[in-house]
Amino acid sequence: MEFSHEFELTVKNINEIIESYLPEREGLQKLVIDAMDYSVEAGGKRIRPMLMLKSFELYKDKMSSEKYEFMLPVVHSFMTALEMIHTFSLCHDDLPCMDNDKYRRGRESTWFKYGEDMGTLAGDGLMLYAFELVSRVFDIQLKKVKSGEAYVPAETLAEASEAFVKAVNILSGKSGIYGMLGGQTVDVEMTGKSLSDEQLMFIYRLKTGALLQCALMTGAVLAGASEADLEKLSGIGEKIGVAFQIQDDILDETSTVEELGKPIHSDEENQKTTYVSIYGLEKAGAEVKKLSHEAIDSFTELEGVNEDARDFIISLTGILIHRKK
Repeated sequence: MEFSHEFELTVKNINEIIESYLPEREGLQKLVIDAMDYSVEAGGKRIRPMLMLKSFELYKDKMSSEKYEFMLPVVHSFMTALEMIHTFSLCHDDLPCMDNDKYRRGRESTWFKYGEDMGTLAGDGLMLYAFELVSRVFDIQLKKVKSGEAYVPAETLAEASEAFVKAVNILSGKSGIYGMLGGQTVDVEMTGKSLSDEQLMFIYRLKTGALLQCALMTGAVLAGASEADLEKLSGIGEKIGVAFQIQDDILDETSTVEELGKPIHSDEENQKTTYVSIYGLEKAGAEVKKLSHEAIDSFTELEGVNEDARDFIISLTGILIHRKK
């Protein structure tokens, strides 16, 4: 199957998974749920849940059928949760007090459509619902085993429970003050100020890289990957994240509103220091290429993994880093 066709099918599958887990638009709090669902349904390429799904599939040949069937809904819930956390950060990024962007992915940003109050609360709601979702789905899976609806050996169930706790730790850690939120904080604090290389890379590693690390690590953890593989995947995720952010800087300078789906030159207007503003377009492009090659080389070093899943991730990495929008 050609990669482009497989990619489209995977995006369609992921969108169906995410939509199935969105909260129902009902109750007195319906307005904030409307705003939450609107934000998530804005779409995009679903890169983070896609990386998580494929990192889980890297190890599917090493799992028993019972473990695979038990963990698959759990992985789906974490995929959705990660997309919700990513979306919550975009809701807040677009606010007037942050980047003041009125458009996101070719349509009105959440705050611009629903107001600043609901734009803020929608982000809060997505962040909190993400953890409510994964805990609920795992509890449902446990109850299926307890009731006899599903069979999972006791040893496998213990491994799954330990993996779930690790996955929650990764998701929360990579989202919070030592992950994405920490990177956003320094980014906001240093807007309009000169940045050192250390500060700039800190922002890129955490603000963008942390959730990509989370995607690769969480899928692998839920599949039972070794600590050595998790460490390698963490490094790969960081490289992809930094390259992705530098490419974003390049597109902010070279793309169009129609192609990008959001305002261009926003970094300059918001007085943000970027890799491009420090080193220029040529060096930025060279760094993107270097980091992408290093990430792909690291993928090929993973031993005993499913080759189809690995090849998909490698192809996705190349497209992701060298994207035009």
